[in-house]
Amino acid sequence: MAIAYFDCYSGISGDMTLGALVDAGLSFDELRDAVAALPVGGYEIESTPIISKGIRGTAISVRVTEDQPTRHLADIVEILDRSSLSSSVREKAAAIFRRLAVAEATVHGEPIDRVHFHEVGAVDAIVDIVGSAFGLDRLGVEAVFCSPLPSGSGKVRGSHGVLPVPAPATLELARVAGAPLTPTTVEGELVTPTGAAIVTTLATFSQPAMRVESIGYGFGRKEFPWANALRLWLGQPTGVTGPRDHVSLLETNLDDATGEAIGAAMDELLRLGALDVFFSPIQMKKNRPATKLSVICRPDDEPTLARAIIARTSTLGVRVQRLTRYTADRWQETVQTPWGAVRVKVKSFNGAVSAAPEHDDCVRIAVAADVSVADVYGAARAAGLLIGGIRPEGE
Repeated sequence: MAIAYFDCYSGISGDMTLGALVDAGLSFDELRDAVAALPVGGYEIESTPIISKGIRGTAISVRVTEDQPTRHLADIVEILDRSSLSSSVREKAAAIFRRLAVAEATVHGEPIDRVHFHEVGAVDAIVDIVGSAFGLDRLGVEAVFCSPLPSGSGKVRGSHGVLPVPAPATLELARVAGAPLTPTTVEGELVTPTGAAIVTTLATFSQPAMRVESIGYGFGRKEFPWANALRLWLGQPTGVTGPRDHVSLLETNLDDATGEAIGAAMDELLRLGALDVFFSPIQMKKNRPATKLSVICRPDDEPTLARAIIARTSTLGVRVQRLTRYTADRWQETVQTPWGAVRVKVKSFNGAVSAAPEHDDCVRIAVAADVSVADVYGAARAAGLLIGGIRPEGE
């Protein structure tokens, strides 16, 4: 299983992604042949070796030679469907464009099918996105990871005029994916909408434990005091490949609490910010049956929740442990069903993505509309997968 880690110390764009892939081992001739399979023309693609600030890498440039039409999402999907590319590459590219369309629709307040892609619908962005999907597939990458994204600062000129940096679509993509942004003092756009769409669609935002086998530097066009490149690490995983953080486990044993009392305590602890609360049956001294109350929380919430446990139960004290946990990236979408809006939890781990509607929302809407909970759940899950441009696990 090959994995890829995008080290975005100087940002990411579509052409930087292509440059990093070629520099890490992707054949430029194969890349050129792959994008030539698209039924579009009016461009030239070139690969140039670069040495900047003592670092060697590759710059890929896509030069537009003919005027390009304004394209909608349906036009992009049709271009992909008419190509001879593999289904895997077409699906990845379509997911990236779909996520970008959702971001543009949100920013501009338009339905997704009416969004004009402007620059990102031009042939250079099509080459960037399709070429990136092809390159990862050709290099056998099964899971993609990414560093935090540098925000940049200042303003950038786009088809809608002068925009703040990060560009609105870029910021929306980062928000939806839960991508971490790091502040910078650099004047200029470091992360483009195309670059953001690629990694927020395909990547988990964490650094994996891995054995590095190949490194590629994809250079951008701007000059900075450092080598302006996207660094790509390719290799094999050496441990659990997922985000890692720290939590606190609070526990106490209760041998004189009623079910109603500890149920009320659970509700209060969750309201105060507990990540999880659960009960376990135990036997205490003198063989008395009892309940162990366990609370998982963020370390910062530990004092508040410990005090709440002591105040809301009969315990005389709380045990505390600090734990490390591995987690999947997750975020929440609100989707529309024929009967109303439903919140959907989206999970991404090691390249696999799934969606789970909030059960309470499904029940509430099902009762109000006099339909089955299963119908609402199925519609919400399908909408969640569609809006994220993803497929269910195992499909």
